[in-house]
Amino acid sequence: MHGTLSRPDSPQSRPAASRLPLTLRLALRELRGGLSGFRVFIACIALGVAAISGVTSIAASLSGGLGREGRRILGGDLTYSLVNREATQAERAALAAKGPVSEVATLRAMAVAGEGAALVELKAVDASYPAVGTVETDPARPLPELLAERDGVYGAVADPALLTRLDLKPGDRVTLGGVPVQIRAALVSEPDKVAAGVGFGPRLMIAMPALRATGLIQPGSLNQWSYRLQLPGLDDAQLTATDAAIQKALPEAGFQMRGRTNADPRFAKGIERFTQFLTLVGLTALIVGGVGVANAVRAFVDGRRGAIATLKSVGAPGSQVVGLYLVQVMLIAGLSTVLGLALGAALPFGLDFALRDQLPLPLNPEIAPGRLALAAAYGLLTALAFAILPLGRAHDVPVASLFRDGVDPERRRPRTRYLVGLALALLALAGLALVTAFDRKVALYFMLAAGLAFGGLRLIAVGIMALAARLPRPRAMAPRMALANLHRPGALTPAVVLSLGLGTTLLVTLGAIDANITRALESSLPGRAPSLFFLDVPSRDAEAFSAFLGSKAPDAKIERVPMMRGRITALNGTPAGQIKPPEDASWILDGDRGITYAEILPEGSQILDGTWWNAEEARQPLVSFESDAARALDLKVGSTVTVNVLGRTITAKVANLRKVEWRSLGINFVMVFSPGTFRGAPHADLATLTLPNGPEPKLEAEIVRDAAKAFPSVTSVRVKDALDAVNDLVHKLTLAIRGASVVAVLTSLLVLAGALAAGHRARLYDAVVLKVLGATRGRLLFAYVLEYGALGAVTAAFGILAGTLAGWGIVARVMRLDFRPDPAGALMVAGIAVAFAVIVGLAGTWRILGQKPAPYLRQF
Repeated sequence: MHGTLSRPDSPQSRPAASRLPLTLRLALRELRGGLSGFRVFIACIALGVAAISGVTSIAASLSGGLGREGRRILGGDLTYSLVNREATQAERAALAAKGPVSEVATLRAMAVAGEGAALVELKAVDASYPAVGTVETDPARPLPELLAERDGVYGAVADPALLTRLDLKPGDRVTLGGVPVQIRAALVSEPDKVAAGVGFGPRLMIAMPALRATGLIQPGSLNQWSYRLQLPGLDDAQLTATDAAIQKALPEAGFQMRGRTNADPRFAKGIERFTQFLTLVGLTALIVGGVGVANAVRAFVDGRRGAIATLKSVGAPGSQVVGLYLVQVMLIAGLSTVLGLALGAALPFGLDFALRDQLPLPLNPEIAPGRLALAAAYGLLTALAFAILPLGRAHDVPVASLFRDGVDPERRRPRTRYLVGLALALLALAGLALVTAFDRKVALYFMLAAGLAFGGLRLIAVGIMALAARLPRPRAMAPRMALANLHRPGALTPAVVLSLGLGTTLLVTLGAIDANITRALESSLPGRAPSLFFLDVPSRDAEAFSAFLGSKAPDAKIERVPMMRGRITALNGTPAGQIKPPEDASWILDGDRGITYAEILPEGSQILDGTWWNAEEARQPLVSFESDAARALDLKVGSTVTVNVLGRTITAKVANLRKVEWRSLGINFVMVFSPGTFRGAPHADLATLTLPNGPEPKLEAEIVRDAAKAFPSVTSVRVKDALDAVNDLVHKLTLAIRGASVVAVLTSLLVLAGALAAGHRARLYDAVVLKVLGATRGRLLFAYVLEYGALGAVTAAFGILAGTLAGWGIVARVMRLDFRPDPAGALMVAGIAVAFAVIVGLAGTWRILGQKPAPYLRQF
């Protein structure tokens, strides 16, 4: 022959696959047989990863939207806000020296039309509004044209909700502060709506001259003025330098600044906090799915005992066998993770496509590699943690398994190396949850609860098996068989208890939280709760307004206190910006707070430390601080608090700490100052009206309407309307929680079905032998009903107890609400759990009972 041939074992002559490591080659070769037996495994990991990646991808899209649309949301590149006062000429000049400035004022007011009146979120804009973005109206017209003065009447654009509430249409007039304005269009959208936050009334937009004409801007009235700098040519570093220069030039102004890169920090924190909660729900689904992973891997190893024994008979060490099947399992886990990531990554795009016009927030769908990598890490670590012990048992499968041990394989304790591997995987999973958590305390509580749930369910399973083994044997065949099935080698008890118990616990927990939140929001108001709040009562008209209320409701209780807005700028001399309070107390330092002064202790308060001031001490700058807030900020009697009120900086000493009964909905404040602190400062009053017989909608509507006519600058708020607005927001949030929880519950159901399927081989053996001995299908079914019913009942009882305790911890300790058990909901969940266990168990055995014994007897 001419030429040469390569040696058969030459690397150049081998296929690419043959150059892979031996373990990987064998794993890939075994996977050619398909993924039979891993369907539940794949579904559990994919669902959990999809939930986590979907939630975090939506959060990334929202955060990215806020970042990209920060300029539009703010209406500028830098925004400086003041509460209760306009900027002085010097302050305006300092801002205008840096670039073009637009001005926007917002406040609450009463719009009166005929015999109706409604609370509105009033927004006054200058001629340059909107400097960024566009305002959409119906009919579409230039905004200056719609708001301009015509024949002595200014124009306005109104939220369609206001038009519906007062039965108005474009061309009709409403009265603001006693001055008529004409509704010229419906307001479809405004570019800076997100920055306004949650309002208690529909938007009404007017021009700045119209606001001044209404007379609603009074000394001490509650209003906010925003000055928006347009600096599109500056980068982020230059914006920071510009802000530093402004703050240096105006150190006493009391501005609250926001930049385009952090347009709404409170909203961004809310997104992160809510994302963490939903991520933990998704992680719950993934951990519950881990039980399905363990069941699938255990069944896989049991089904491969012959192949494992064969490998060991030709010299394969146990560690290599475990490595072979670990590679297979992780390859399948990788495939499952990729499926979950694809679903999760697509979720923001699907949400944007389906709800683009309904979303009030800028959602810019994007692929977030970091968030997807986090979800993938969760999925792979969960698969590894739950697969390592079942795989470790393959290490000690004896070669003799080729000839015996086929029906009742011997169970051995896993080797130490695999227990160590389990511990490391769980630590990695816990560490990942802690490191990436927005609130690490919540993440730690979650991990403790998950560990207690797993440990408790494991003890329940062991207890059921131990009790069943010690109980006397019933004489009837079906109960005796059911009792034996509970503790026999290879019993389904641990797998069913764990999967069904976790699902039941989760459902009871969510049901308890939902029921208590709904009860807190929808229950009747406290017996002494006010019916109406009145804001911006001019101090000069305070007595006349009280007399007016007395004439309308002679038996009602009327309270009135002075009210101002102030921002904490320092605590004990430390600037507020340098203080890092706990997350649940950060709101105290974030923005302006309502404050008051009083000569006597407010009703609903109790002094816990210190003393209330006397007439002589009241002349000094003192403050009474709410006790929980003081504890969070590390304030004590004698500490100092510096506040900025109306551009004036005042430092007061903490005279006492008091407990406040907030749930009465009466007038109270975190900070109550001594009268001498703000002597001579302009202010308005806050008043409440408490009807003796509880809510009276007709009388309340009459008082609101007449108060708007007689005192145009006073804003009336019905307590029920305010609570309804909060209810609506909370119900929307609970919908998202329920949606994420569905994934966890669905995973629990898959795990239960997988656990029952994993016991198929043992059940088949039982059925064949018992049918040969004369057992009928009916008797066998009755035995299985007793077995699954007993497991379901005991597990449901644990789920009720554990879920109620978990619900109590979240509602009472985290949400600070009164907790009441929800026995009806818990019992319903328990009944469904028992029924599901029986139905799924019987569905899995029905086909087995119909098999002919002969073919299987030959195998046994």
